[in-house]
Amino acid sequence: MRIAYITSGAAGMYCGSCMRDNTLAAALIAEGHDALLIPTYTPIRTDEDDVSQSRVFFGGINVYLQQKFSLFRYTPRWLDRFLDFNWLLNWVSRFAVNTQAQQLADLTISMLQGDLGHQAKEIDKLVDWLASDVKPDIVNLSNVLIAGMAHRLRDRLKVPVLASLQGDDIFLELLPESYRKQAIELIGGHASHMQGFIATSRYYANFMSEYLRIPRERIDVVYPGIKLKGHDIPKAQGQPSRGLEPVIGYFARICPEKGLHHLVDAFCLLRQMPDAPPCRLHVSGWMGEHNRAYFMEQRAKLERANLLGYFTYTESPDHAGKVRFLQSIDILSVPTTYREPKGLYVLEAWANGVPVVQPAHGTFPELIDATGGGVLVPPDDPAALASALRRLLEQPAERQRLGRLGHVAVHQRFNDAAMARATLRVYERHLGIETKQPAAIG
Repeated sequence: MRIAYITSGAAGMYCGSCMRDNTLAAALIAEGHDALLIPTYTPIRTDEDDVSQSRVFFGGINVYLQQKFSLFRYTPRWLDRFLDFNWLLNWVSRFAVNTQAQQLADLTISMLQGDLGHQAKEIDKLVDWLASDVKPDIVNLSNVLIAGMAHRLRDRLKVPVLASLQGDDIFLELLPESYRKQAIELIGGHASHMQGFIATSRYYANFMSEYLRIPRERIDVVYPGIKLKGHDIPKAQGQPSRGLEPVIGYFARICPEKGLHHLVDAFCLLRQMPDAPPCRLHVSGWMGEHNRAYFMEQRAKLERANLLGYFTYTESPDHAGKVRFLQSIDILSVPTTYREPKGLYVLEAWANGVPVVQPAHGTFPELIDATGGGVLVPPDDPAALASALRRLLEQPAERQRLGRLGHVAVHQRFNDAAMARATLRVYERHLGIETKQPAAIG
């Protein structure tokens, strides 16, 4: 099967959707299929082998110039290709990552207007290339924010066009209300040109069905999976990771929506509890300059509580460094303030035998119910989080049990091969290919 998977670069930052898309494409290739991961806006960034195509479509510079200046809507393709060079897009990404969603409102609407938007010639370039050079059997858009091209893809290529649902509302909710309403209406119109959708959890399928007014039966669910290479040796749970105090870990992007402030508050409360077990807080993850002030606020809280000596921050590591970090902690907690649709960091913790304490919303109840690898707490409640962390710190045998359950589940059910096979079953159904495999979850 020849698969064109169109993903969106995230301006140089580590993005869960990009990383999932790259893992999925690599696993589809390993299954013997011709899967092309096609980046848009900017090159993707991943801590695994990058399998994406070198050519970037809808290059961020061209898209921005076409939005702002009508002249660039008619420039020749050879000039556009120069502005799409990867080195130039990567350089510009250093500045673009600080751009907030509110500033991109006009561009978002224009992109969703498709042929009527200012980036119409970018659609022509992508569709022409797919038709002449790729000739895919199926097209999968990584999100519905790029759905403005859906009808052109369908009409020109004569193949099913699907879209993944893996966090689109997070961006849409940052738009001013009038733009958000218009964007949702446009996406709803494009939905009729797409054959189906793939969500990363039942929660998110149900939510996006209502949010975008898409019939629920049109949305399949395929849970994320991670590549297990590198996560080969489960850590020995029950004993502190380094022979010191047990370590509470946070591994995710450093930003308010991932809830680092809740974990810092919970850690301060925990350390103030009478007879509380000694522990440390280790934090790691990608941090943009626009979130550095937020991070320093959390550090200042720890300093005021005289806990800075029990805190360690590790800058965003490579894959091997990520595994070393996860091997160094005893509990993972990323207490998101938003309803997480994927939760890749939870799977990565389980791959290393680390139990998790997560808020009872988004995909976390499903993942923990399916694996038994952690504990749920009320969202946005640092006191409840502190109490749950304390219970696990005081019960090393329970930590070991939960970590073992998570480890087994990831190796059996939440890995890249399982994700690829479930995705292929969805593709085969839309292509009318008979299969003896069970249908995808959802």
